[in-house]
Amino acid sequence: MVKMVGRERRDENVVVAIDRDKGSQAALKWAVDNLLTPGENLTLVHVRLKQTLPLNATYHNKSRDDVKELFLPFRCFCTRKDINCEDVVLEDVDAAKGIIDYVQENAIDILVLGASKMTLLKRFKAADVTSTVMKGAASFCTVYAISRGKISSVRSATSSPPPLCTIRPKLPARPSKASSNNSHPRARLCQREADKTQEEIEIKYKHPHYLRRGYDQASVTDSDISFVSSDRPSMDWMFPTPRLSVSSEFEENRCSFAASSCSSEKQSLDLGSSYSAFSSSSQESGRLSSWSLHSQDDVEAEMRRLKMELKYTMEMYSTACKEAIAAKKTTTELHKLKEEREQKLEEARLAKEAAMAMAENEKEKSRAAMEAIATAHRIAEMETQKREQIETASLREAGDKNNVMYSLAKSDRRYREYTIAEIEEATEDFSDNHKIGEGGYGPVYKGTLDYTEVAIKVVRPDASQGRSQFQQELEVLTCIRHPNMVVLLGACAEYGCLVYEYMANGSLEDRILRRGNSPVLSWQLRFRIAAEIATSLNFLHQMKPEPLVHRNLKLANILLDHYMVSKIADVGLARLMPPAVSNTETEYRMTSTAGTMCNIDPEYQQTGILVTKSDIYSFGIILLQILTAKPPMSLTHKVQKAIEEGTFLGMLDPAVPDWPLEEALDLAKLGLQCAELRPKDRPILGKDVLPELKKLMDLAEESMPTMRPSPNSTQNNSRTNSLASTASIQ
Repeated sequence: MVKMVGRERRDENVVVAIDRDKGSQAALKWAVDNLLTPGENLTLVHVRLKQTLPLNATYHNKSRDDVKELFLPFRCFCTRKDINCEDVVLEDVDAAKGIIDYVQENAIDILVLGASKMTLLKRFKAADVTSTVMKGAASFCTVYAISRGKISSVRSATSSPPPLCTIRPKLPARPSKASSNNSHPRARLCQREADKTQEEIEIKYKHPHYLRRGYDQASVTDSDISFVSSDRPSMDWMFPTPRLSVSSEFEENRCSFAASSCSSEKQSLDLGSSYSAFSSSSQESGRLSSWSLHSQDDVEAEMRRLKMELKYTMEMYSTACKEAIAAKKTTTELHKLKEEREQKLEEARLAKEAAMAMAENEKEKSRAAMEAIATAHRIAEMETQKREQIETASLREAGDKNNVMYSLAKSDRRYREYTIAEIEEATEDFSDNHKIGEGGYGPVYKGTLDYTEVAIKVVRPDASQGRSQFQQELEVLTCIRHPNMVVLLGACAEYGCLVYEYMANGSLEDRILRRGNSPVLSWQLRFRIAAEIATSLNFLHQMKPEPLVHRNLKLANILLDHYMVSKIADVGLARLMPPAVSNTETEYRMTSTAGTMCNIDPEYQQTGILVTKSDIYSFGIILLQILTAKPPMSLTHKVQKAIEEGTFLGMLDPAVPDWPLEEALDLAKLGLQCAELRPKDRPILGKDVLPELKKLMDLAEESMPTMRPSPNSTQNNSRTNSLASTASIQ
C-alpha cells in the first residue's frame, strides 16, 4: 500500500534519518522496499551533535572518519539495491531539532526514521527523538517510524508542500557575482534561486555541515557487510574507490551552472506577463548552461564508470569471501574430525585399560568367591550330617511318644464313640439339606445326637491325607480343653467322622464379609474376638509336654457360637513341636508345607521351616481382615501405605460407622508387626501381643455392658480371667 502511494507521487523526495542503532538499518531497508524503485534517489541524513567547547583539529578529523564509517554500510546497501543515495551530515545541539529544521527548509515530502526503543528507565525521561520529530515536523511532510521492519507509527501529511521559492529564501543566501547589480524584484528572485542552486552544489561537496560520502579509505566491518548482504561474510581489508571530487573547472563555472538552474526553474513558474522582463537573462543563462551541462554529463559518466567498477569489485570480493569461507569451513571440519578421532582413540585406550583392570579385579573376586564357596560347602556338609542325626533321633523319640499316647488314648478314651448308623440317622443319610459347609478333606453336616445339635465332619475316602488329618485332629482335640477351642463331642473312627459342638453363628469369615446378609459385627465384638483368638493360640503354643502349631489359621477356621464367642477349629494340620520351642524361638522342625497360601508364613512356604511364630503371621493377617473386611492378598502393603499417607480411615470396614480411630490404628500396627516377613521380627504372643489386646478388649467390654445375655456372664468372666492369667504366664 505504501509502495503505491510512492508511485502516484513521482516527484516526492524521500529522506531517511540514520544513526548507529539497528533501527536506522531497518528504516532504510523498509524505505527501499516500500517507497523506492531501482534508479530513484534517496537522501541519508545524520545529525552530529554540536560541541559547545572549542576542539582541536585532531578531534574534527576523528569525527569526520566516524561519519564516513557510519555512512558506509548504508551506501553499500543502496548500491546493491540500485538506489542513488546522497549523504547529508547536520550539526546541531539537538538531533530532533536538526531533523525538523532540515525538513522545513528543504520541503521534504517523506521522512523515514527508526522507532526509539522504550525501556522502563526511558519512560521517565524526556521525549525521544522519534516522537519529537513526529510532533514537530512540518505538516506537509509524512513521517514513518519503523520498528523491526514494520511501521510502528505514521504521521500523514495534512497539507501540500509549499512552492520551492517560498521555502528556499529562509536559508541564508550567498551573494552572487553574476547578478549583484540586478535590482529588479524578479531579477532578485531569480538571483536567489541561482544562489540557492549554487549553495546546493556547495552543500553536496564543500559545506562543513553537509559532507559528501565517498568510498576511499573506508574499512568494511563485519556488521557493515552483514547489513549490506546477509549472505556475505565480514571482511577486514580496505578497498579503494575513486572519490567524487569537484574539479577546478567546475568550481570556476559554478555561477553559470546556478544561472542555468535559475533559468530552468523560472521556466517552470507561471509568472504571466513578467516573463518578457527576464528574456534577456534567460538567453544569457542558456548559453552558460550549455557548457555546464556538458561538464555535468562528464561527471555523470564518470560516476557510472565508478559505479560499474564498484559493482565488479564487490562481486569479486563476494566470490573471494565465499571461497575463503568454504576453505575455512573445510579446514575446521578436518580439524574437528582429527580432534574427534584423537578423542575416540584416547577414550578407547582408557576404556581398554579400565576393562583390563576390571577384569583383573573380577578375577580376584572370582577366586575369592570360589574359595568361600568351597568353605561353605564343607560347612554345609557338616551341618547336614548333624541335622540328619538330630532328625533321626527326633523322629525316633516322636514315634515312641506317639505310640505311648495312642496306647493311653485307646485304653482311656476322652470322647464318645458313635456308630455309623447313628451318624447316618443324625444326617438323614448325609442329605444335602443337612450340609452346612465343605472342608479341605470333606463335607460338614448339621445333625442332632443325644438331643443336641452337632456338626459332623466327614473325611472323603478319596482324600490323600484325609485319614492322617482325621487321626491328627482326633488326637489333638482329645488332649486339649479351652473355652476358645471347638469341643470334640465324639467320633466314628471306622468311617472317619468327627462330631463337634454346633456353632450357631457360622464362621468369622462369613460374618466379616456379611454373607447371607448377616448382621454387621460391631467394633466391640471384633476387638473381643481378636483377644479370644490370641488367647487360644497362646494356649496351643504353651501346651505340655510339646507345643502345638496350628499351621492353618484363617477367618474360615474361627467359628462363632450362639453367644458370639469365637473358637478355633480345624486343627487337623496342627504339628507338635520339640519341647525346646517353648523356651526359645530359634528351634525349628523341617516339614512339608500345609495351609492356605495367603495366610501362612512366607518363610514356611519357601523353606518348610516351621516355628511357633508361623502362627503369629497368620494371626496378624486375621487382625487386618477384622479391621478392613478385605481379602488377605497384599493386605499388609495396602494398610502400611494407608497409614503412611494418612488415609487409614478409608481402609476400615465402612459397615462399622463408629470406629475408635486411635484404638483401630493401634490394632492395625500390631497386625503389621505380627505379619513381618522374617519370624525374628515378629512380636512374642504372650509378652507383646496379649497385653495390648487385653486393653482393647477392656475398652470394648466397657462400651457394651449389656451386650450379652445373663446366662453367659459366668463364661465371660472366666474367659477374661483366662486371658489375664495367660498373659501373666509370659
